[in-house]
Amino acid sequence: MSLDNGALDERILILAPHGRDAEVIHQVLARNGFGGGAVASFDAMVTELLIGAGACVIAEEALQDSSVNQLLAWLRTQEPWSDFPFVILISRRTGLTPQAARSTFDQLGNIILLERPLNAETLRSAAASALRGRQRQYEARNILGERMRVAESLRDSRAQLLQLNETLESRIEERTRALAQANDRLMNEVIERERVQLAMVQLQKMEAVGRLTGGIAHDFNNLLNVIQGSMDLILYLSKDENAKRKAEVARRACERGGKLTSQLLAFSRNQRLNLRATELHTLFDGVRELMATSLGSAITLSFEIDQQVRFVMADVNQMEMALLNLAINARDAMPAGGKLVVRASRAAAPEGLLASGMYCLIAVTDDGQGMDPAVAAKVFEPFFTTKAIGKGTGLGLSQVYGMAQQSGGTARVISTAGVGTTIEIWLRLTGDATDAEDAEPAQPPPVPGAGARILVVEDDSSVRLSMVESLEALGYCVSQAQDGQAGLHELRRDKPSLMITDYLMPGMTGAELVAIANREFPGLPMIIATGYADMEAIDQVIGSNTVLRKPFQLADLAATVTQALGRQAGMV
Repeated sequence: MSLDNGALDERILILAPHGRDAEVIHQVLARNGFGGGAVASFDAMVTELLIGAGACVIAEEALQDSSVNQLLAWLRTQEPWSDFPFVILISRRTGLTPQAARSTFDQLGNIILLERPLNAETLRSAAASALRGRQRQYEARNILGERMRVAESLRDSRAQLLQLNETLESRIEERTRALAQANDRLMNEVIERERVQLAMVQLQKMEAVGRLTGGIAHDFNNLLNVIQGSMDLILYLSKDENAKRKAEVARRACERGGKLTSQLLAFSRNQRLNLRATELHTLFDGVRELMATSLGSAITLSFEIDQQVRFVMADVNQMEMALLNLAINARDAMPAGGKLVVRASRAAAPEGLLASGMYCLIAVTDDGQGMDPAVAAKVFEPFFTTKAIGKGTGLGLSQVYGMAQQSGGTARVISTAGVGTTIEIWLRLTGDATDAEDAEPAQPPPVPGAGARILVVEDDSSVRLSMVESLEALGYCVSQAQDGQAGLHELRRDKPSLMITDYLMPGMTGAELVAIANREFPGLPMIIATGYADMEAIDQVIGSNTVLRKPFQLADLAATVTQALGRQAGMV
């Protein structure tokens, strides 16, 4: 089958050697506006990839072909910005051993697994998701290209400045010491300007990566929300215990996915700290394996917890990221191996460090190279790093410090060159777990407002359908709209009891829709559902309304709706 013409960088290549699979997949994708077509082998696929493509769909049985090494070799030559996406069609009766399949999937890297038989909508959604990810990579490529052009311009400027310096030096030798002093001042100014320019380039790069990360997290949150909603409905409605057990496993996997997107949003600075009473044993158990893997076998990791300390006020995701950052820094400081100890104790804050009182002190101590006082004084500054170029951003410890400050505590460093380093994180103590996360699956609370009319505004059809089905299962009458304009039309046509709107929508955003609704329908309770949002924009319009974080459980949805309707009842 020949490949379709069209945008080369957005083609989808298909490798399915058995039967009419390739032809059928191509027809489904073509009906949905995707270009591309089938290839006969991995050799042909690599040839087409060199011409240009946005994603590949590969049947699992094709991975038994020894020529897959040609594709793996091509993947190893990708540029740093590229992480080419694959959609792998698998079946319960796989031709590969689990070990061989895992090895091949790991080498492919960026994969989406679809189990056959599959329907056209699932294939379309996976293809669209893969192409969206690839398009963001193209955007990153363009940004990096622009940065390289700027860097080249800076190098030319530096060469010109160095040439000017040589000329000035020759003049200085011929003329006076006063001119030499003037030249020294000029060089100092040039060095400072270059430092500021380099810091600005680094900041722009991190902002671009943050936007890319936040966009990925938004799409991933929407996918998780659909899965989470479906699993919750099964748990809520099904009488089949076997199905409920399997749904519970999937629900917990969604929780882990939500935790991952929360960390991505924290990196892109689109999330506030979620402070709550956190048990230290649970916190350390959650990050122990990841820290050990990051440290490697040459470094021994141990945890010590004072029995007087149990709960602290912290954001679990941010604390796990902070501990992982500290573990990676400690690993780099102990290239020949060593010991890393994480201690938690109850301690009084030193005078001048924090307000007087007792705190939880988490001390992360290594026996590595240590730091001299001049370096230790700068470690919490943004973009400061002692690592080689390309080995660190200089943001890890500054994020640790910022997280501790936002949590009501602080962080400090104690280090001696040649002896080792201790990073201290001071957090507020709390006496109980009133706000701690419940590890057991929450059940939807009673719905006193069942029968109320709710309008759901969401541009993603899968997420919208999931929310509608969940609300109907809870006993509400639900109408829906696919974007902000349609939602505003529905509001004006038939005012509901409550409106739930997504934040990030094409055209009119959820924040803009809420702002208009606040003016035209004062007192109407509204909920903004979001997995990635500009919190300042939401704060400007939220008022007495509520933010519902994606991915959310059925219990979260039910409780938030009940709360919103309850406020309305209290106002009547």
